Amino acid sequence: MDLVVYDKAYALSLEIHKISLSFPKTEQYELASQLRRATKSIVMNIAEGYAKRSSQAEFRRFLLMAYGSNGEVKVQLRYAKDLGYINEGEYVYFIEKYDEIGKMLYSLTKKTAE
Repeated sequence: MDLVVYDKAYALSLEIHKISLSFPKTEQYELASQLRRATKSIVMNIAEGYAKRSSQAEFRRFLLMAYGSNGEVKVQLRYAKDLGYINEGEYVYFIEKYDEIGKMLYSLTKKTAE
């Protein structure tokens, strides 16, 4: 797949997966699991939409789902920070990266609407 946003989202999802494994045991089936699923949802929706791009509208629909998951990740990261599972520096780093992914998804979504 030749989409930069896919590559960035995939790499970041791996980072989140690794860091979420250090969350408390009680959170492994709650916040940590939700966070991992949401980051993977971004990547999987991009991939599925790209593979099914029989129409721009179809691709756009999957990009919008990825964009929604991106917003979900940012809320979950805030919970992780406020609960002390990640520090302020990690939080800022991830938020900046997911802001970038969000902008890329938004831009790509606009292009598919043309």
